[in-house]
Amino acid sequence: MRKFNIRKVLDGLTAVSAAASASSAAQQQQAGNRETEIQETLQSEHFQLCKTVRHGFPYQPSALAFDPVQKILAIGTQTGALRLFGRPGVECYCQHDSGAAVIQLQFLINEGALVSALADDTLHLWNLRQKRPAILHSLKFNRERITFCHLPFQSKWLYVGTERGNIHIVNVESFTLSGYVIMWNKAIELSSKSHPGPIVHISDNPMDEGKLLIGFESGTVVLWDLKSKKADYRYTHDEAIHSVAWHHEGKQFICSHSDGTLTIWNVKSPTKPFQTITPHGKQLKDGKKPEPCKPILKVEYKTTRAGEPFIILSGGLSYDTVGRRPCLTVMHGKSTAVLEMDYSIVDFLTLCETPYPNDFQEPYAVVVLLEKDLVLIDLAQNGYPIFENPYPLTIHESPVTCCEYFADCPVDLIPALYSVGARQKRQGYSKKEWPISGGNWGLITQSYPEIIITGHADGSIKFWDASAITLQVLYKLKTAKVFEKSRNKDDRPNTDIVDEDPYAIQIISWCPESRMLCIAGVSAHVIIYRFSKQEVTTEVIPMLEVRLLYEINDVESPDGEQVPPLPTPGTGSNPQSIVPQSHPSTSSSSSDGLRDNVPCLKVKNSPLKQSPGYQIELVIQLVWVSGEPPQQITSLAVNSAYGLVVFGNCNGIAMVDYLQKTVLLNLGTIELYGSNDPYRREPRSPRKTRQPSGAGLCDINEGTMVPEDRCKSPTSDVKDNSFSRSRSSSVTSIDKESREAISALHFCETFTRKADTSPSPCLWVGTTLGTVLVIVLNLPPGGDQRLLQPVIVSPSGTILRLKGAILRMAFLDTTGSLLPPAHEPWREHNVPEDKDEKDKSKKRRPVSVSPSSSQEISENQYAVICSEKQAKVISLPSQNCIYKQNITETSFVLRGDIVSLSNSVCLACFCANGHIMTFSLPSLRPLLDVYYLPLTNMRIARTFCFTNNGQALYLVSPTEIQRLTYSQETCENLQEMLGELFTPVETPEAPNRGFFKGLFGGGAQSLDREELFGESASGKASRSLAQHIPGPGGIEGVKGAASGVVGELARARLALDERGQKLGELEEKTAAMLYSADSFSKHAHEMMLKYKDKKWYQF
Repeated sequence: MRKFNIRKVLDGLTAVSAAASASSAAQQQQAGNRETEIQETLQSEHFQLCKTVRHGFPYQPSALAFDPVQKILAIGTQTGALRLFGRPGVECYCQHDSGAAVIQLQFLINEGALVSALADDTLHLWNLRQKRPAILHSLKFNRERITFCHLPFQSKWLYVGTERGNIHIVNVESFTLSGYVIMWNKAIELSSKSHPGPIVHISDNPMDEGKLLIGFESGTVVLWDLKSKKADYRYTHDEAIHSVAWHHEGKQFICSHSDGTLTIWNVKSPTKPFQTITPHGKQLKDGKKPEPCKPILKVEYKTTRAGEPFIILSGGLSYDTVGRRPCLTVMHGKSTAVLEMDYSIVDFLTLCETPYPNDFQEPYAVVVLLEKDLVLIDLAQNGYPIFENPYPLTIHESPVTCCEYFADCPVDLIPALYSVGARQKRQGYSKKEWPISGGNWGLITQSYPEIIITGHADGSIKFWDASAITLQVLYKLKTAKVFEKSRNKDDRPNTDIVDEDPYAIQIISWCPESRMLCIAGVSAHVIIYRFSKQEVTTEVIPMLEVRLLYEINDVESPDGEQVPPLPTPGTGSNPQSIVPQSHPSTSSSSSDGLRDNVPCLKVKNSPLKQSPGYQIELVIQLVWVSGEPPQQITSLAVNSAYGLVVFGNCNGIAMVDYLQKTVLLNLGTIELYGSNDPYRREPRSPRKTRQPSGAGLCDINEGTMVPEDRCKSPTSDVKDNSFSRSRSSSVTSIDKESREAISALHFCETFTRKADTSPSPCLWVGTTLGTVLVIVLNLPPGGDQRLLQPVIVSPSGTILRLKGAILRMAFLDTTGSLLPPAHEPWREHNVPEDKDEKDKSKKRRPVSVSPSSSQEISENQYAVICSEKQAKVISLPSQNCIYKQNITETSFVLRGDIVSLSNSVCLACFCANGHIMTFSLPSLRPLLDVYYLPLTNMRIARTFCFTNNGQALYLVSPTEIQRLTYSQETCENLQEMLGELFTPVETPEAPNRGFFKGLFGGGAQSLDREELFGESASGKASRSLAQHIPGPGGIEGVKGAASGVVGELARARLALDERGQKLGELEEKTAAMLYSADSFSKHAHEMMLKYKDKKWYQF
């Protein structure tokens, strides 16, 4: 994995995108060797950029709502995002432009609409009747801060409570304010000498819509009569109130307080509570009050026909439970269940059978929104088990450190991963179906399999099925289980090169066809895995230790002195530099007392049971050298056809034969050049023991190399002075920042030298100084011989140069089609082969798509090389650069991928200045250049990747993956593929009042709110109090949403609205633009302050 120089990233951020300067196709062909003209089919109209779906847990959640009829869940976040969840596979993401925190959400139940209240004192009405929900109206309060909202079932009047203690009423159809206001001083009158505080609760009496219960923070509750405009009762308590809930009969309500108590009040007895409960308080003798507890942040009071009511609450634990996890308490009759949660509780909701507040509630589940998880508890089963969550909300279970995306995988791969992953599932879940079941799936127009692989800080790797814009976890692999874990901090070996997360995954190299997997971790370790459906026990874990040095005398070597060439092809490498071992090192320090020859992690020496799935083939670790730790790995590649793995860092490159478990190549980067080094650097030869410079890890404070310095990987050109260099006593003569690191590796079967008449297996190596070198691989025959004869590795002498660090290499055949690296088809290795199979495998040639030996000299190939600054297409074997494109002058490319799209191939790039570009191949014509998103943090840089069929993704927050497409065809089909949130459902019948209640009264009392709150009765609201802003959904959105209870009235007014809109449009557009500009500047300032004191993988 490449890591990025922070200063370069900032340079890239400030840079404006230079238009990609299309250099003329430099036709440098030799006379008579005319290159074949390739017909390119991709045009600009095949490309369009749009976001498709967002997966994962909503980052920093702040609000929760549920529609009990539509069965849709909504979650709002602190960054103004809105996530809507229906049945598994139906998900939706929307964003408030202001980016202000969502403080409350209210569904218009069974109407296909939702009201959001934001921390910037705006209310928004969302239309959910379209696949991509849009805002129909917004209302911005100017003089008061919104603290609580309440929308009664089947009402169009929204009560809005404020910090000043007043209640305003909003018509949700027109999003205008009513003239009816409940002022705080009128509500409390003389019952309190001081201001009662902000409104924390509003609800109407379930049996009488004309009575409104208002809770003030200080502890005062008022039952307000809407018709007579005065308070019926006032209930005062000396503890602050956090929440209030009604009993469905409307005769009692319950309050939760800041001292951990619950008070139950009879409506008609305002003098004192009917009952006071301290759910977690220790009952003291002598009738004394129990000890105070932590505040009960929320309480819900739900009744059942058959038994006792449920009282469900969050918080309220006693103060002496230090270190105890956050809890949800369920009180049912005499039993109290305390359910511990993994994270703090943001909000919870009880799901009930009825939407009517005046009926028995019949609760069946509780949705608990935690800081980093969503939990559903089954109230109907004993022990309150949780439901198995079908949404992909565990992306962040351990922080994501890297990810890769593979579209168009072999069709048998997802079932294979699913079958081994199914065994990893936990038991003990509720037997019931997932209760959030609203919406409908979209049409599946994409039929190819897609897999996302995420690497995590704890060393785990997750495989996800990402086909057809859904996401589902298939299989999880724990790479850390191969290492000995230290019990505590003191017990830890002092060889760690990172303080935390020593197993974190940095690079993933995966061959979908052969199912070979290779990972590189932060502690300079590489693990190779094979896929098997059989369980095995490995007695001794195969391991190798590699000593990768970087030693150099002078940047400029004296004239006339010969630089030693690469080691001779026969030996394959310098024997002094290899320490192949099948057991952990014993030598821990060199003769001068410095730590030497020890790896950072200790491999287990006990037998390891390996479940079906990915099983360890080989562990490779870089070791400490003369007191200097191994440098982190910057690039990695595995090839199943050759049985080789190769990796590099800022010291050099190492190649390992994982079948024979031997090191084939171990060279400093400079030694790769042999006598062709353009920088004339001379490797030390013979290798001397370095004079100790006090550079032990224990001397970090003395100004020697600090861990931060060690974690940076160079990606900068030696000539690029855009960053200052720091000298460190532990570095010899050239500083680490400017060392030439291995940045790209690619196995292929191609022409290695100009004189070649046929392709042969080789490795192309790209460096951070823009050099591409070619290493020839001489492989023994297949079958048994492959394990007995050595692989011979030799330099080809071929060197190519580009501007900027090399990012990606690929090869095209003579028709311009992509040539994937050769691979072995997957087969089960843990089952003994019978004789026929053995014969077959001897004859079996690795699958290589290249025409291989049958290729005639007239047929050529094209190497496509992409660097941070430019791309080149080189004709092989002639090595002429036939096309060149300077991608960016002022920024640099973070990710470049050569991908298939519409039966053709293109180069896709993401730049640090936020531009996404695509280029045709082989001619490198610019096809797309769109400013998509600025590089606001390193997480995006580290996780952005393109794949085939116009798909791409990146980690948009620490918990969410954002997928996008650059294919015009996918953009067109997206509307069909998206699920529908709203489905027409009959509203359940209202509860029957019963004969006697109808005869003598006592049933639910209805109220004509229109009569009370309409303009004719209450007059107009003050114009300066709130400003109406039309949403982007506009009139069209209203037409779409105009059905149902709210819709009937909206339709009648539509004609008038359209006429009035023409007049008010200019004024409202100006207001909207001013508001948008203001909120954008606030948001930008917040972003600037946000990223402090973060770990490297949290950026």
